[in-house]
Amino acid sequence: MDTTVLSGGSLQLTRISGIRIGVHVSWFVILFLAILWLQQPLENRLGSATQGFAAAVLVALLFFGSILLHELGHAVAARRVGIDVSGIELFFFGGLMRMSRDSATPGEEFRVAVAGPLVTLAIVVVTGLLTVALVGTGDLVHYSELSRGAPTLLEAVIAFTFSANVALLIFNIIPAFPLDGGRLARAAAWRATGDRVRATLLAARVGQLFAMGLIGWGLWMLVSGGDPYGALYTIVLGWMLGSAARGAVAQSAVTSRLEGITVADVMDSEPVTIPAGLPAGQAYEDFFLRYQGWPWFAVVEADGRFAGLAHRAAVEGAPPQLPVRAVAADGGEEERVRADTPLESLLSSEPLSRLGALMAVDADGRLRGVITVEQVTRALQARLAPRAS
Repeated sequence: MDTTVLSGGSLQLTRISGIRIGVHVSWFVILFLAILWLQQPLENRLGSATQGFAAAVLVALLFFGSILLHELGHAVAARRVGIDVSGIELFFFGGLMRMSRDSATPGEEFRVAVAGPLVTLAIVVVTGLLTVALVGTGDLVHYSELSRGAPTLLEAVIAFTFSANVALLIFNIIPAFPLDGGRLARAAAWRATGDRVRATLLAARVGQLFAMGLIGWGLWMLVSGGDPYGALYTIVLGWMLGSAARGAVAQSAVTSRLEGITVADVMDSEPVTIPAGLPAGQAYEDFFLRYQGWPWFAVVEADGRFAGLAHRAAVEGAPPQLPVRAVAADGGEEERVRADTPLESLLSSEPLSRLGALMAVDADGRLRGVITVEQVTRALQARLAPRAS
């Protein structure tokens, strides 16, 4: 499961190709619960409490490693279609991916959505082959049906990891938004109808029904005396998926009201900019001292190309004769947006929320304007305001 919104406050583990890998505090809760759930069946199979605990820890970590690989599959596919990915976070229910924007075409949606399940399928194939090689085909039916008596710790870990990834794959390809299967369904409906809003509504409605089913199943498990931890997890998972699906329905309603509006329609088309060749000392006097309180200005070359952002501290501390372009922060792709981009695509833009503004450029990288969070908000409020009858 992936999304363009990623909650803060996570602990960074590492970076992979510039992608921040973090874990939310809730991840430690589910890690503890996963070890708790797995320890008893593994202890029963291995005949040792110590080995059962060790195997449970290894299986839990390998499973979350599989989820991370799943999300990295999405990330690689997103980058290949031009969507920047800045972070992946493991949390209570799996993984979330932070994307700079949503898919712009059905083809992009399909390629990004299918990448994760394909990675999980590869993990299933590899662990399945290892399971067959180690313990025979019996374990492919169910992890507790090992075909050769008591397994070793390695055999049990691989067999359980195989089963866990099979379950992850089946769950993820259910055509219920926001699961990967729901995104694949949205891509298909989008391709068939040519209407992204209708496709999202269809996939989200299925997602809501699926979420209700999960909640109902969890409640039935509680009243029938089933595993209380599994029942509560299922209920909360259903509630979370249902909330995400309802959010998609609400956003689709907003998106339909913004149809036809582009960034160029609401941006500031005459922003104050600093010429890239201007000496830093003069730039500080003419711009930062003149416009008190402005933390940065866009820097443009003589031909109008966006060269980066000049921040007050960098310009103030630079040698007076040094050209501003030399101290301007590199104008990366995440700081830019095409002026002809539909405004709806900025509703979930992580860079816009984080930076507060994006540089609107044309196909040649020339600066055409600046669009801010406030401008997007005003446009949204104007479109959603009650209309006089």
